[in-house]
Amino acid sequence: MGEALPEQRTFKVIMNRKDLLGNILLAMGLITKTQLDEALAEQRKTKEFIGTVLIRKGLITQKTLLDALSYQFDIPVKNLKYEYIDWKFVSQFNPSLILDFGCIPLKKDETSLTVVITNPLDVWSMIEAEKVAGDLKLELVLISDEDMKDIVERYKQYLRGQFLE
Repeated sequence: MGEALPEQRTFKVIMNRKDLLGNILLAMGLITKTQLDEALAEQRKTKEFIGTVLIRKGLITQKTLLDALSYQFDIPVKNLKYEYIDWKFVSQFNPSLILDFGCIPLKKDETSLTVVITNPLDVWSMIEAEKVAGDLKLELVLISDEDMKDIVERYKQYLRGQFLE
């Protein structure tokens, strides 16, 4: 079998995970089998991510979801609300990556590109992140939806400031 295309490397690792999010939450005692079954039935109707369904139903919190996804995919969770972000670095990337796909490049070195995301199961975002990384190793960091909204707003403010200069 041939080598995976660069944009498929991280995606393949994520999709090959055997421990499903619902099973992780069950094993942690955070939801019951009945609650999981009901959420899965709803997921089939709404086509939402299972974590989104569980949060909407009030069965788990955003933090619980992030912790479970972090465990499931071995991706660290970070709170970026008060972190310095180098907007000049971020602005080197296509705004669509940030605004449409919710992928924020944070740093780059000789071997890797670190990108923050909110959902490693979002296939299109993962593919875009892999494309941007190119030959570099893609290092992922999970952040909350709230953090992502805040960062996107800060990014928009940065862009407006650049436009006005």
